[in-house]
Amino acid sequence: MNIQNTLTSVIQKGFKEIYNVEIDNVEFQATRKDFAGDITIVVFAFLRHVKGNPVEIGTRIGEYIKNNVSEIRDFNVVKGFLNLEFSDAYFVNAFNAIYTTENFGIISPNEEEKAVMVEYSSPNTNKPLHLGHVRNNLLGYSVAEIIAASGKKVYKTQIINDRGIHICKSMLAWQRFGNGETPETSGLKGDKLVGNYYVAFDKAYKEEIKELEEKGLTTEDAKKQAPILLEAQEMLRKWEAGDEEVVALWKTMNQWVYEGFSETYKALGVDFDKNYYESDTYLLGKKVVADGLEKGVFYRKEDGSVWIDLTDEGLDEKIVLRSDGTAVYMTQDIGTAIERFNDYNIDSLTYTVGNEQDYHFKVLFLILKKLGYDWAENLYHLSYGMVELPSGKMKSREGTVVDADDLMVEMTDTAREISQELGKLEGYSEEEKETLYKIIGMGALKYFILKVDPRKQILFDPKESIDFNGNTGPFIQYTYARIQSILRKVDFDYSATISDVSLSDKEKSLLKQLELFPSVIQNGAKNHSPALIANYTYDLVKEYNSFYQSSPILGCEDENLKIFRVQLSDKVAQTIKNGFKLLGIEVPNRM
Repeated sequence: MNIQNTLTSVIQKGFKEIYNVEIDNVEFQATRKDFAGDITIVVFAFLRHVKGNPVEIGTRIGEYIKNNVSEIRDFNVVKGFLNLEFSDAYFVNAFNAIYTTENFGIISPNEEEKAVMVEYSSPNTNKPLHLGHVRNNLLGYSVAEIIAASGKKVYKTQIINDRGIHICKSMLAWQRFGNGETPETSGLKGDKLVGNYYVAFDKAYKEEIKELEEKGLTTEDAKKQAPILLEAQEMLRKWEAGDEEVVALWKTMNQWVYEGFSETYKALGVDFDKNYYESDTYLLGKKVVADGLEKGVFYRKEDGSVWIDLTDEGLDEKIVLRSDGTAVYMTQDIGTAIERFNDYNIDSLTYTVGNEQDYHFKVLFLILKKLGYDWAENLYHLSYGMVELPSGKMKSREGTVVDADDLMVEMTDTAREISQELGKLEGYSEEEKETLYKIIGMGALKYFILKVDPRKQILFDPKESIDFNGNTGPFIQYTYARIQSILRKVDFDYSATISDVSLSDKEKSLLKQLELFPSVIQNGAKNHSPALIANYTYDLVKEYNSFYQSSPILGCEDENLKIFRVQLSDKVAQTIKNGFKLLGIEVPNRM
C-alpha cells in the first residue's frame, strides 16, 4: 500500500515541468481526521525551491498528480497542505497485496547479518520473582520478539545474580533458623523458601541494630557492627576463597531457586537462549579491572580499592573493586558484556533494567568505551518505570512484595469471576473454561503492562485490567474471537481475488489502519517499545468494530463485497493475533 515512491517521482517530474526546478525531497504525513484525504503532502517544504502562494502551488501540483496518477481520485488544499484521496481501486489492490502476504508485516531474520542480544529478568537468587520482575520479563521478551519480527536475529539472555552479600544473607539465615528445611519438607517452591530466609535475615539484623543502639552505638555504627552482618560478610569472603562447606550450601540453595524460577517463567510465557551467572562472569570482570589498572584506566586508592574517575565526563568516581578484593556489580557487568560479545556474533546489546539503574549503565557504557571496546557504542539501556500498587511501593526485605506466582493466580481467578458473571461460556467443558480463564487473565496482565510507554511508572490494578470494554487485553481478545465466530459461519469459498467493489469510508479507514502494521513493527523495534504494538492493535480493533457495526458481512447482498469483507475480517484477525504474539499474548478462538 506504499504509494509514496510513485507520488515522489511524479511530484518531482511535475515541479520540473511546471516550475523548471529540481525537488529533492517530498514530505508526507497522515491526513488529519477533520479533512478529506488519505495522505498529505507538506507544500511548505517546497517554498525553498519555488517562491509563491502555497495554496496556489499545492493546487497546481494536485492537478498534475490527479492527471498522472490513476490511484488518486481527488485532492484538496488547506493552507500549505495538499491532501490526496485514493481511489477505491487503489484500496482494493492494496488490500489484495496484503491479503496474499503470509505473515504480513513480519520479516524473517537475515542470517548473514550480526544479531541483537536482549537481556531481561536478571534476578537475584535470594528471593522469588515479584511484580517488578513481571514488567521486566514482559518488556524484555516482547522487545526481543518485536526486533526479531523486524528482520533481525535475536538472542534472549539473562544474568543471574547468584553471588554477593545478599545471597549470603539468605544462606546464613537458613543456617541459623532453618533446621534443615527444604522445598520438599516445607511444600514451598524453592525460590519462596529462600526468600523467606532473606526476610528472616533482615528481621534478625534489625533486632541486633536495636540492641547495639541501646548499648550506646550510633545507628550508622550499629548497622556496620551487627554480628549477623559481619558473619554474612565473612561468608562472602569464604565463598570467594572457595570454602567447600559454603560453596556446597550455595549450590544447594541456588538450585532450589532455579527450579522455582523455571516454573514462574513457564507460567509467564518467557524463555531464554542462554543464562549467564555472575559467579562466572565476575572473575573475567576482575581480570579486566586488573588489566585496566595497568593501562591507567583505573586507579587504586590507599585502602586498596580500585576506582575510575569520570568527573571529566560529567559523572563522578566509581568503585570497581572493593578494598578486600571482592567484586561489585560493576565488576561482573563489565565481565558479562565482554563475554557476551565473545560468545555471539552480535552488534548490539539491550539491557532491560529499571530506571533506578540509569546512572549505573551510563557508567558501565563509558567504562567499556574507555577500555577500548568499539561495540560499547551499541549498548542500550531499556530503562523502565517502576510498577506500584494502590497500596504503595514494594519492599523485598520486608516481605511486602507482590509475588509473581500469586499475581498470575489472582489474574486467572479474576478472569474466572468476571466470565462467570457475564455467563458467556455455555457449552464449554471445565477444562476448556480453565484454559480460557488463564488466557484471559494473562492477556489482561500482559496488555495492561505493555500498553504503557516503558519509561512511565505503572499503577497496577488487577481488576481494572480485566475489563471487556476499553483499551484492555480482554476487549481485543473478544474482538478476535468474534471474528473467528464469523469465519466459522462462512459456508462459501472466499479465496477469490476481488477487484471491482465500492468501499465505504469505514472500510477505507480500517484498511489504512491495517496497512500500518509493518511500519509499526519497525518503529517498535527501533524504539524498544511494545506499547506501540499494543496501542496499534487496540486502534485496529476499534476501527474493525466501527466497520462491523455499520457494514453487514455475511448478510451483504453484493457477492463480491461479501467476499471482500470476509477476507478483510480474516486479515484483521490474523494481524491481531500476530500483534498479540509479539506481546506474548494468546488469543482464544471462542469467548
